[in-house]
Amino acid sequence: MRISKTVHVGSVAVGGGAKITVQSMLSRPSADLSGNVSQAKALEKAGCEILRVAVPDAESVALIPAIKQSVNIPLVADIHFDYRLALASAEAGADAIRINPGNIGSDERVREVAAACADRKVPIRIGVNSGSIEKELLEKYGGPTPQALAESALRHASLLEKFQFDDIVISIKSSDVNHMIQANELIAEQCDYPLHLGVTEAGSERMGLIKSSIGIGSLLQRGIGDTIRVSLTADPVREIEAGIDLLKALSLREGIRIVSCPTCGRTRIDLISIVNEVEKRLAGCTKDLTIALMGCAVNGPGEAREADIGIAGGDGVGLLFKKGKIMKRVPEEQLVETLLREIEQM
Repeated sequence: MRISKTVHVGSVAVGGGAKITVQSMLSRPSADLSGNVSQAKALEKAGCEILRVAVPDAESVALIPAIKQSVNIPLVADIHFDYRLALASAEAGADAIRINPGNIGSDERVREVAAACADRKVPIRIGVNSGSIEKELLEKYGGPTPQALAESALRHASLLEKFQFDDIVISIKSSDVNHMIQANELIAEQCDYPLHLGVTEAGSERMGLIKSSIGIGSLLQRGIGDTIRVSLTADPVREIEAGIDLLKALSLREGIRIVSCPTCGRTRIDLISIVNEVEKRLAGCTKDLTIALMGCAVNGPGEAREADIGIAGGDGVGLLFKKGKIMKRVPEEQLVETLLREIEQM
């Protein structure tokens, strides 16, 4: 497992063996202050642990104090090109600044941003993607290759290091899943900065979940990555849900884990409806449990014996079991309520 240095974004530790955090970004127009505040509250409620907001102009800086007064999670100001917005955002109370040091101008401007962030103990997240790679690197590598992405990120980091600033998080993203994986593998070998993982422009919720699960999941499974964002063209609350579920699937986050069979000709209950209902009703449950929802006795206590608790359908009568041991037989129409009552008592 890769152990990176620790960076603090507000009160949240990133890297150094700290728990992997789930991030998202506000999607309301920057001029809609109340809309951004409402969305920030919804994301915090959903479990967002680090929040990012675009700051495209001087007026947008007002978002920072308004959001910080409304939620208790750290706020990252996303800056492109204008170093003055980075300075203003740090002064306004942003907990981190997201920039590409190479595109904000002269060394003097980079020095100013580094000094302002150092004075306030505000880390800088270096964001690199396929569209931000320097022209000479594109020529050197023949396009936005993983090598070009990694070298670009290290080049940006060196600009900050030049001014004795190393409170850095690196994010290398690509819409190409293979490039994203390979670039993060390369950067993980060449520095000890915390890594923010994500597949950028991943697409719709359906395709974005697939691409993010492959890209983010494969790296986390090998111990690479310290904080994540599942980028979806969808309500950002769905990004948080997906990120948490991804971590649960890798046993990197505690909580409710539901396992269920795909159904077959032996199924005699409406398992699809049961799974949807149980998932919905346990959405806010914080217990660390694996729950099995199985379509028949064949796929029930036997195959799901590792589950803490579960149900298996029958022909009018189902089974309630714990750790593979049958506890009782239950009429089909009472299966869900019986299961939920048992979970409540666990």
